[in-house]
Amino acid sequence: MQPVSKEPAVSTQRPANRLAREISPYLLQHAYNPVDWYPWCDEAFARARAEQKPIFLSIGYATCHWCHVMERESFEDPDVAEFLNRHFISVKVDREERPDLDRIYMAFVQATTGEGGWPLTVFLTPQGEPFFGGTYFPPRPRHGRPAFLTLLQRVAELWQSRRSELYQAAAELRRQLASSLTLESVAAGLPSPVLLRRAAEHILSHYDPEHGGFGGPPKFPQPLVGLFLLAIGSRMELAEGVAQVLHTCDQMAAGGIHDHLGGGFARYAVDERWLIPHFEKMLYDQALLLHLYLEAFLISKQPRYAAVARDIAHYVLRDLTLPEGGFASGEDADSEGREGRFYCWTPDELRRVLTPDEFRVAARYFGVTEAGNFVDHSDPQPLPGLNVLSIRDPSVLQEAAASVLLASAIRKLQDTRARRVRPARDDKVLTSWNGLMLGALVRAGVVLDEPGYFEAALRNAVFLRSHLWIGPPAGASGPCLPLGRLRHEWRAGRVRPERFLEDYAFLLDGVLWVYEATLESTWLEFAQELADEMIRDFFDSEEGGFYLTPPEAADVLIRTKSETDGAEPAGNSLAVQSLLRLAGITERLEYRDIAERTLRAFAGNLSRMPAAYCAMLRACGWAVWPVTRVWIHGAPEAPRTRLLLRAAHAGFNPFRVVCASSARTLHSEQTMQASDDVYAVVCRHETCLPPVRDPDALSALVCQERP
Repeated sequence: MQPVSKEPAVSTQRPANRLAREISPYLLQHAYNPVDWYPWCDEAFARARAEQKPIFLSIGYATCHWCHVMERESFEDPDVAEFLNRHFISVKVDREERPDLDRIYMAFVQATTGEGGWPLTVFLTPQGEPFFGGTYFPPRPRHGRPAFLTLLQRVAELWQSRRSELYQAAAELRRQLASSLTLESVAAGLPSPVLLRRAAEHILSHYDPEHGGFGGPPKFPQPLVGLFLLAIGSRMELAEGVAQVLHTCDQMAAGGIHDHLGGGFARYAVDERWLIPHFEKMLYDQALLLHLYLEAFLISKQPRYAAVARDIAHYVLRDLTLPEGGFASGEDADSEGREGRFYCWTPDELRRVLTPDEFRVAARYFGVTEAGNFVDHSDPQPLPGLNVLSIRDPSVLQEAAASVLLASAIRKLQDTRARRVRPARDDKVLTSWNGLMLGALVRAGVVLDEPGYFEAALRNAVFLRSHLWIGPPAGASGPCLPLGRLRHEWRAGRVRPERFLEDYAFLLDGVLWVYEATLESTWLEFAQELADEMIRDFFDSEEGGFYLTPPEAADVLIRTKSETDGAEPAGNSLAVQSLLRLAGITERLEYRDIAERTLRAFAGNLSRMPAAYCAMLRACGWAVWPVTRVWIHGAPEAPRTRLLLRAAHAGFNPFRVVCASSARTLHSEQTMQASDDVYAVVCRHETCLPPVRDPDALSALVCQERP
């Protein structure tokens, strides 16, 4: 059974702190620290104001390796805890539970130090204004970083001797931070194809021709970059961009960042060759990489990309799927107190499991050496001879006898690894990340003709709608609760009250994939409910763009709209794309208008730093190029309808919607015949082609960019 993230045993000798009442696995990991932790709450700030103490804010997440290191080194240290408890009010935040807080204080640390990452360490006034921050601090001075206790002593001293200066600095820093997070007001039209090409060419100039990827180490998979380049490359004849993305997909799939025994991808690689991963596995990475490998398969027709997509899906279904139907947030980098121990092998460990012939072939294929290729630098006594498995000699697969031996070796290694102590799993369900995986898994089920993926995705959709879309109270009138119906987080039957733009935008994206794969009207109705509430509570009707937080979020220092696309798409980016997709299906022009107003609001940012907005630039394609509409006439459950549906999704066309004829509100009588016949009509450039009934013919039409 898959373990959840570490939660202290009730029998521990230490008393629990306030975090023991929380639902976040990350906060629960710290529930028995000697630090007198608060969660983010009014009580903590009220005490800070009453006692005139600064806030020590620590932000991290359950699967974060360096968060665990800092906990062991500092937050478990009685001397550090005693000093924190005497001079500070200590607040612990799960960045995945409160992405709004993380974005603001991360932006502060990045602006003032030039670095970012987790654990995030920030010192605040009792009013929540930051005045100093950083990331990980060691117990003793190291690599130019002061010892953590020394830092605490210095901040406490400054708070006593120069408090008024710190308040003034914090107020000024807040103003600067608010300014940096404000969208530049420009009078601009929609981003043009010229801008899209310029952004693509800028990204391509940073390509690593040997190892793939864009930029140097540490190397992140950057699926949003790949998805943008595939879409733009296919539409604007940038064959170079498509080739670079496919090469990157090949290199990542062969590298140690890819789990060759259990499937899925680690968060990033510390080297340029994708060899040595940071071993944590995140749900959002799996979702976006699943989309990327599906599109690589669709555009290239190469089975190896479909195989990687299946590998990702199998991992998610086996290790991240909860019994209720939700998807867990991720898996830890550590097990048995060491980073990567679950994944790495010494030659002697392999010899104990494999026959000599199997060892010889596996060592050759996976590049296993006696010296090993991985050292855990965070461990004062790292284990020697550890090997991360990566594909170093793929020619093994071309040799019949060696291929058989390799298959046998892999099965034995999988069985052996299954008996190891697994990394902890963060089993909280986040609406946003589940929405991403929902769409990816639905798409994989249709494109790869895998009913199991499709069924798991539908279970997830039902779970999200029943557990995180909160119905109106008894006797209430109107379709929505006063403060909105969607919720951000569920765990073990408990739901927190927060909600964010990304929850609406990401889930809307996933629900649209469900509708386009089933043509069931209930999912289209749900998509419109999500869109309408997202617009009502997050859209800035005066200046355009969506706020990241709803009106009731009073505990946020700054209500901002600005966010870039990073490891996840920005909420604004996916809101734009989803609204343009929804407009293409329903022909409700208000959805397109709001999406285009958002693009205009971000026009200044897109012009200045287009490479930071790859998901939004891909969304621009829905506004600047004609959308291909595939209208399918026929009962959704009919076998021939299902065949036409699969054909509509089988070809590569990044700006295409698939919908039932009943969804059409305009001009339906001109192209749709009132009969029990099953057929499809492809429309593009305001022109509809004659109906088609043959799935292959439909697939060919969908792939054509012009009628």
